[in-house]
Amino acid sequence: MSSELPVLKASDFASDQDVRWCPGCGDYSILAQMKKVLPTLGTPPENLVFISGIGCSSRFPYYMDTYGMHSIHGRAPSFATGLKATRPELDVWVITGDGDALSIGGNHLMHCIRRNLDVNIVLFNNRIYGLTKGQYSPTSPQGKVTKSTPMGAIDNPIHPLSVAIGCDGSFVARSIDVNIKHLSATLKRAAEHRGTSFIEVYQNCNVFNDGAWDYATDRGTRADNIVELEHGKPLIFGKDRDKGIRLNGMEPEIVELGKGIKEDDLLFHDEKAPEPSLAYLLSRMRQPDFPEPIGVFRAIDAPKYDELLNQQVQQARSDRGDGDLNTLFTTGDTWEIT
Repeated sequence: MSSELPVLKASDFASDQDVRWCPGCGDYSILAQMKKVLPTLGTPPENLVFISGIGCSSRFPYYMDTYGMHSIHGRAPSFATGLKATRPELDVWVITGDGDALSIGGNHLMHCIRRNLDVNIVLFNNRIYGLTKGQYSPTSPQGKVTKSTPMGAIDNPIHPLSVAIGCDGSFVARSIDVNIKHLSATLKRAAEHRGTSFIEVYQNCNVFNDGAWDYATDRGTRADNIVELEHGKPLIFGKDRDKGIRLNGMEPEIVELGKGIKEDDLLFHDEKAPEPSLAYLLSRMRQPDFPEPIGVFRAIDAPKYDELLNQQVQQARSDRGDGDLNTLFTTGDTWEIT
C-alpha cells in the first residue's frame, strides 16, 4: 500500500455551494487565491476550519469544502480561540470585515492578537457596511457620505494594521484583492507563521463603495501610491522607481533618488525587529501624503497562547490527575438550597 499523500488541487477545497456575492465583488478574488494557496500547505481539508462573523465576507466558510462556522457578529476570534485551544492540531482561519472586526468585534480581535493565538485572521476592508446596504464603517474616511452619514462621516477612522501592531501582533501584513500574485504570497506566508497572523486586504465593494482603493489598484497611478515592503530592502517606489522613504528624525519623508540621495540613505525594512515602532510608523503612512505600504510589516517569533495553555493543562494533569467535574462541583465552599 502506498504511503504517499494525495496531491490536492484548488478544486478540492471548493464546496458545492453557489457563490453569492455581487458580480464584480473583490471577495471573489480573495476566495480564489485562498483556494490556490491551500494545496501548497500540505494540510488536508479535514484539518482546516474557517470561522466567520457577520457580513458579506462572512459567507466565506460556505464556499470552502472544509470545516467551518458562520458565527455571531464580531465574535469569530472568540470561537477560534476556543477551538484552537482544544484542538491545536487544526489550522484555523478567521474571516472578517472592517465592520465585523473593528466595531462590535473590536475587543475580541484585540485580545486574540495580543495573546498570539496560532490562527490566521483575514480582514476584508472595503470601508463600508455592504451587507446592510451602505452605512459607514469604522474604516470609512472622514467626510464619507453614506446612507448613515448624509452630511459626511465625522469619526476618525481606525487603521487596522495600527491596531494589530499596537496589540504587539507577531505577524501583520497588507495586500490588495486584485493584486493576485502579491495576495497569494501574503496568504501563504501568513499560513506558515506560527502565532496570530493578521492580514488586511483592500477589497472593493463595487456596489456601495466602488473605487475606494482606485489609487492603489489603477495601473496608471498605483506605482506612485503604494510601496511594496521587502525585508532587508530600502523603501523605493514610483513608476520609474525614483522615489524613496527616509527618516527625518522619527518622521518619514519622501525623497527623490539621484539628487544627492542614494539608496543607502533610505529606510530599510526590517520585518523581524522585536521593537514594533517602525512597523507602526509604516502603518500610519496614508494617501495622499505618502504611498501606502503593502506586504509584511512584522513577522517575529513569540510565545503562543494555545501552546502555553495546553502546557499548563498537561502540568495540572501531571500534578493532580485528570480531575472529575462532579467532584469539582461538590468540593470546597458549597451551599445546599432546600
